[in-house]
Amino acid sequence: MFLLIAYVIVLLSSVGTYAIHGSLGALWVPLEYVAIFGLTIGYLVGSNGPRSLKAIFGAIPAALKGDKYNKAVYMDLLAMLFEILAKVRKEGLMSIENDVENPEASPIFSKYPSIQADHHVMEFVCDYLRMMVGGNLNAFEIENLMDIEIETHHAEAHFPAHMVQTTAGAIPAFGIVVAVMGVVNVMGSVGEPPAVLGKMIGGALVGTFLGILLAYGFVEPIANRLNQKVEEGSKIYHVIKAVLLASMNGYAPQVAIEFGRKVLYSGDRPSFTELEEDIKARKGK
Repeated sequence: MFLLIAYVIVLLSSVGTYAIHGSLGALWVPLEYVAIFGLTIGYLVGSNGPRSLKAIFGAIPAALKGDKYNKAVYMDLLAMLFEILAKVRKEGLMSIENDVENPEASPIFSKYPSIQADHHVMEFVCDYLRMMVGGNLNAFEIENLMDIEIETHHAEAHFPAHMVQTTAGAIPAFGIVVAVMGVVNVMGSVGEPPAVLGKMIGGALVGTFLGILLAYGFVEPIANRLNQKVEEGSKIYHVIKAVLLASMNGYAPQVAIEFGRKVLYSGDRPSFTELEEDIKARKGK
């Protein structure tokens, strides 16, 4: 939503202010629009394979959506981890084997649909709980493995944002290419009246204008939003890591989730009392 609002502001500040003293018709040079669009698509196709292109175009709609992970989601996550660790502390690690092997049917996980619906998060939680149940790895080994997996996930999630950012940097150059082609066309028509030449030169400059406007007013904000979402999306894995490692190191569930709470950004972090009261309220249901 904010991205769409930003686009309106950009258009009003550029095309809108131009319309006050100029003719909007002078900006309508369809072939230049087609040329820049074609050059941009060609750049993306030439720089990526089918799998990468699918990831890029699949990620772009996320820039228009609101934040996926917020305070309510993190409170659900911490409450879920508390409940699963409390069961482990009370009944032993083997008591959660069925929950881990079949999370869709787990009576604990089913209480938290916002977390259960996130396939990657549930897979991360269940994989490391499974390792804890197996008992073959110590906390240091699991921490190292978690770091590797989080780093891999982070790099993979950053790729679409990186490519959109790179494309934004290339579009002004494509605008210059289109403008140069327009100037070449003008030079071949030097015998025309000044009014005609002026219109042709103005049309050529539209390419430069369009390339810069699209790059910095439309495409780069998408890249920035995607980068922000990647950073926000990786935080949930660090929370899970902190909680599970604290549990493996012998801390009680109440203390373990406090490790996870401290990892959160201030805007998403519930207070100690707020989280404690939320967990107590869930127990009473």
